Amino acid sequence: MIDKSKPVLVTGADGFIGSHLTEGLLKQGYKVRALALYNSFGSWGWLDTVPADDNLEIIMGDVRDSDFCKSLCKDIGTVFHLAALIAIPYSYVAPDSYVDTNIRGILNMLQASRDNAVDRIIVTSTSEVYGTAQYVPIDEKHPRQPQSPYSATKIGADALAKSFYNAFDTPVVIARPFNTYGPRQSARAIIPTIIGQIASGERTIKVGDLSPTRDFNFVDDTVRGFVALAQASAQQVVGKEINICSGTEASMQQTLETIARLMDAQVDWQTEPQRLRPTKSEVHRLVGDNTLITSITDWRPQVSLEKGLKKTIEWFTDPSNLSKYKTTIYNT
Repeated sequence: MIDKSKPVLVTGADGFIGSHLTEGLLKQGYKVRALALYNSFGSWGWLDTVPADDNLEIIMGDVRDSDFCKSLCKDIGTVFHLAALIAIPYSYVAPDSYVDTNIRGILNMLQASRDNAVDRIIVTSTSEVYGTAQYVPIDEKHPRQPQSPYSATKIGADALAKSFYNAFDTPVVIARPFNTYGPRQSARAIIPTIIGQIASGERTIKVGDLSPTRDFNFVDDTVRGFVALAQASAQQVVGKEINICSGTEASMQQTLETIARLMDAQVDWQTEPQRLRPTKSEVHRLVGDNTLITSITDWRPQVSLEKGLKKTIEWFTDPSNLSKYKTTIYNT
């Protein structure tokens, strides 16, 4: 269980899932220390949109700095480690930066958590570690397949986390969310890319491969999954890798067609080569098995894909939100 007498730490709190997690924890009355990546603009990322709260402490820094991480974890009870580089296309361009952030960053946070004797550290994995499904639904025993530099660094990060549990009894939980979507998601992802183009008046939608399937999860469900793993007894979750997934799948084309229908738009689509992954790097099918998380916590997915898409469309089509995105540019 989370000790409410101690602050919880969220790294990557300035990002998509991290900002929603921070909001969710604040709504439940937790004191939150939120890490935003240091920058000279003083921007807190999506934390700039989170209402002011006396229980929120925002710190700017970088998980690549080991001394900083040690001070960051002082007096913390539970750590939610979300800070990472996540864009798969950019990992083809700059793999070294992924090693630096995703592997060195988790090493620094694990050492800081161990040295500060935190109660629990929730490490964020990804369904990309599984690669294209060898069987479905994908449970936690599925082989790991590094089909991109990004997924390779996350496999390495998960292995480091397990090594700290085995070698030092560090109270590690590896949370493995499948494809999360919702308000504030990066425009490089399929759902914001489609919504953004349609909302901007485009009717020929530029896309990559529409045949792969994904297990989409609305961000509120993912956040509840993180909190459920933090609140569960140590015996149930510590030392384990645990999927957070709906157990359903939809192809990219089905998703595009559903979004177009919900936005009442007649669209065509055009494949852009720059949006395609290298052939052996594409993950063609992902659908998860949530038996473990549903058997050890009371977590269940609550938001259907259609309902979640409606909420996401509503947010993105607000002009004040859409203006934050460059919908005509493909960001790697």
